[in-house]
Amino acid sequence: MTHPVALITGASSGIGAATALLAAERGYNVAFTYLNQLQEAESIAAKITALGRDVFYSKVDLSSEADILNWFAQVDKRFPHIDLLVNNAAILRQKLFRDIKADELTHLFAVNVIGSFLCAREAVKRMSKSEGGRGGSIINISSVASRIGSPFEYIDYAATKGAIDSFTLGLAKEVAGEGIRVNAVRPGIINTTMHKKGGEPGRIQRVAPSVPMQRAGEPEEIAKTILWLASDEASYITGSLVDVTGGR
Repeated sequence: MTHPVALITGASSGIGAATALLAAERGYNVAFTYLNQLQEAESIAAKITALGRDVFYSKVDLSSEADILNWFAQVDKRFPHIDLLVNNAAILRQKLFRDIKADELTHLFAVNVIGSFLCAREAVKRMSKSEGGRGGSIINISSVASRIGSPFEYIDYAATKGAIDSFTLGLAKEVAGEGIRVNAVRPGIINTTMHKKGGEPGRIQRVAPSVPMQRAGEPEEIAKTILWLASDEASYITGSLVDVTGGR
């Protein structure tokens, strides 16, 4: 039996880690990237191995095309095909718009937008039925920020996720005939370390009361949505932006 293969960017913690573990539980072999959190990546890999699945993890800078191409080349040597790509890796920095610097914008878009574009490009080459692939699913992790704009928080991050939304809609139509479905999940406030890394450790506690469900979401709740979209239960869904926000 050939197991399906999931590629996940930024899976050493948070939503990416939860998705990698759930994918393994559901029978996927997993290849994932990390950047700085080697110890955490090793821990996730050990858990996937304990679930009986094959795992391959690599340090990849998503702002570097060379890194991305090298990762896919390594994946090609490890696995015979790709069935799922989850474009999860992203960065944010809380800052008023008037204080944003050009080099910060350049790096933000390089990671959050261009990195996702390039990973999707390489996945499409391998998944396309006209190129000998067997189809597949690409799921981009966007954010509710793309819909609300996130004023006084991170307008620049919201704009990168707006680009991801547009990208999802266009790519879904372009590759539908190749047997590839493309969707996006737009999380709301989720209980991860991303907010601490972005500059406000207490952001979850500050924002959660504004959520109709009165709580932050958990990474596992996003992971379940991702794996559902990748499953045959969602076989007629492509070009969709799925909000998982607790009603926000």
